[in-house]
Amino acid sequence: MKAAVVVFPGSNCDRDVAVALRRAGAEVSMVWHKATGLPQGTDLVVLPGGFSFGDYLRCGAIAARSPIAASVAAHAGRGGFVLGICNGFQILLEMGLLPGALMRNAGLRFVCRTVPLRVATARSPFTAGLATGTTLRLPVAHHDGNFLADEATLTRLRDEDRIALTYDEPVNGSTAEIAGVLSSNRRVLGLMPHPERAIDEAQGGTDGRAMFAGLVGDAIVA
Repeated sequence: MKAAVVVFPGSNCDRDVAVALRRAGAEVSMVWHKATGLPQGTDLVVLPGGFSFGDYLRCGAIAARSPIAASVAAHAGRGGFVLGICNGFQILLEMGLLPGALMRNAGLRFVCRTVPLRVATARSPFTAGLATGTTLRLPVAHHDGNFLADEATLTRLRDEDRIALTYDEPVNGSTAEIAGVLSSNRRVLGLMPHPERAIDEAQGGTDGRAMFAGLVGDAIVA
């Protein structure tokens, strides 16, 4: 599997994601935001965590209009796989590839800790290696992770089984404690927790491994 990790000014989790993907067996390319195309044969595009463009104007707003964004949108439009983690999730929302919005945390404070999560659906390449209802512990580190969805959007996400992960405890005020959502074709995932920060015992846990193993395995070609 070929993965492209997009790097923006202010990205700080790009190398962590690359390490996680390579450990799972992927061939990884790092793509600078000013590029106008993705490497040939790219299967998966990852928008990593960090503070792209210093979160100026609005988190992810400038990155969503960078030169590479058109290629990412075209990749998703062709049915390609896209993963947005933390700031990457914010960028996907700004690009209109996922519904909802990410607002300031309910407590108006930066949240940085390991939190319990529940896998809400295994019906996606991103969670296929995990059974529905599985509990995970993954780190979060964000100030604008409060996922907001109106009643109609929430109903649609529930009816279409597009809520990927939920928090097992209040973390940031997110609607229905949502931590990650899928696109309508289930090939785009945005999530606030950082699975790439939980792939080695030295990081305090390995609960993030299964997500990357599932992506690189047979699930991604489904």
